Amino acid sequence: MTAVLERGTAASTQRPRSPAWVPALSAGGGALTALGALLVAGFVVAGLSAGNVDWVELLTTRSWDAPNGAYGVTAMLWGTVAVCTIALGLAVPVGWAAATALSEQLPPRLARPVRTGVELLAAVPSIVYGLVGVAVVRPFVSTVGDVPGGDSLLAAGLVLAVMVLPTIVAVSVDALAAVPAATREAALALGLTRREMIRSAVLPLARPGMRAAVLLGLARALGETIAVFLVIGRADGRLPDPAGALSSLLSPGQTLTTKLGGPEPVLAGAVGDHRAALSAVGLLLLLTVAGATLAGSRRGRVRSGSRVRRAGRFRLASDRAASSLRFAAVVLPLVLLTGVVVLLLGRGSSALSPSFWLTDALGSSGGGVRGQIAGTVLLVVAAGIVSLPAGLGLGLILGEYAGPRATRALRTATLTLGGVPTILLGLAGYAFFSTYLGWGKSWLAGALVLAIVAVPVVALTTAARLDQLAPARREAALALGLTRSQVVRSVLLPHARPAVLTGLLLGLARAAGETAPLLFTATVFAGAAAVPSGVVQQPVQSLPTHVFALAQDAADPAALASAWGSALVLVVLTGLLLLAAVPARRRLEASS
Repeated sequence: MTAVLERGTAASTQRPRSPAWVPALSAGGGALTALGALLVAGFVVAGLSAGNVDWVELLTTRSWDAPNGAYGVTAMLWGTVAVCTIALGLAVPVGWAAATALSEQLPPRLARPVRTGVELLAAVPSIVYGLVGVAVVRPFVSTVGDVPGGDSLLAAGLVLAVMVLPTIVAVSVDALAAVPAATREAALALGLTRREMIRSAVLPLARPGMRAAVLLGLARALGETIAVFLVIGRADGRLPDPAGALSSLLSPGQTLTTKLGGPEPVLAGAVGDHRAALSAVGLLLLLTVAGATLAGSRRGRVRSGSRVRRAGRFRLASDRAASSLRFAAVVLPLVLLTGVVVLLLGRGSSALSPSFWLTDALGSSGGGVRGQIAGTVLLVVAAGIVSLPAGLGLGLILGEYAGPRATRALRTATLTLGGVPTILLGLAGYAFFSTYLGWGKSWLAGALVLAIVAVPVVALTTAARLDQLAPARREAALALGLTRSQVVRSVLLPHARPAVLTGLLLGLARAAGETAPLLFTATVFAGAAAVPSGVVQQPVQSLPTHVFALAQDAADPAALASAWGSALVLVVLTGLLLLAAVPARRRLEASS
């Protein structure tokens, strides 16, 4: 009996084996992300070496006249800054206020469906936002600002503000949810009102994650091509008059991304100095994202709320006023979602017929979208299979394994990769997968490019969640004798699972609606098999590129009706993806 007890005691005190897959996952995630970064960087460097770039002329002149060899980007830089400033100036305060209301004020039974509604807004693909911009935003700007046609920097900024809002809300909610409940209870026990508790106790701890939300939104704004392309007017060489800088926002303009996707020869077909100049535009865009990331990632002092105690009635009045503003911020995304759905239902009524879903396309605008649905599902599933382990592994490197300096460098590189314009990703994928590897147009090439789009979102949301973990939990696990890999498996991964799922959903929702990369790597308008039989020369059809192709024929009512119907199908599919994952996320949040 004594021997049995001794063996049982020894077995119970023996440490579990350190899981080898944890460091392998991190290494694999870092390697795949590095491959994506090298793919883009190599393509830009190759383009720069194809001709000569006069950097002084490029950065100090505004004229872009390719036939005459004039390449200046100051007007594009102004357009990029103006559009992103409008978008973030509107989306950040609304997004932070809405996230605070969802996390701190609304009861869980109400907060969950409201958050789902906000995430459904993220499910709207960029090509659909472009259609909405053409149908609603441009006429609004034309009427209010007396702008013929409505194409303007303001219209582009308004469209981008709606696009980045769900990202800021979702990531900020995760950051706020990671603040320990004991912190809130201690602040309320000291007599602080709810507003004072949020300002003085919750927001300082959640600030790193909320800052990451803004940077993700900025990366999305800087990298967007298709939606901005449809509403900005694409006018080269326009700089604001110092006396009327605000009025210039009502004029057409150009950004760095829309230049890469403009009507002139695209990067893949340009040669000599023209190709080199366009590659320089891509490099400037990458440097702009990196600079914004460095500026936003600087650590500042954590400032608490005011120490002056106001009279009780004024404190309560301020509390009620702040609550009202936050509730209004929560309602705004739901109003926007309702407006988009109503517009899609009104103009895409063809998608309400089952035959539209179950039949193949006929001709230029007839038939249904069965083949496009099959291709889109294949691309999204394959991208998710790649991006989940890669994003999680990179997130573990950022949140656990890398040192402070390495973390800052890797975070900057990850955000820069997330801000790469998708048209540049598509051209880089075309050069490497389609040309160098000889795949031609291939579904796998498109899925890998879409995975590069989703990985930074998964990695940054995971790292932000890990940053919020109380140090005492790590220290307790290490004090029990667990190795670092065991701490990751037993403590960090359960804590990070809700953020991993949120990041994956946001990343795939964005990838599902991407158009530009698929145009070069994976899709054709017609003639592709529903299920590819291999990899090489195996294109597919997809809903985003189908909508984009149909939207180009604005003079054909049948083509526009089919475009709106296809857009409605795309929104439904991405919305179902988010709705199906809501129960899983609730279980993960309850168990973490």
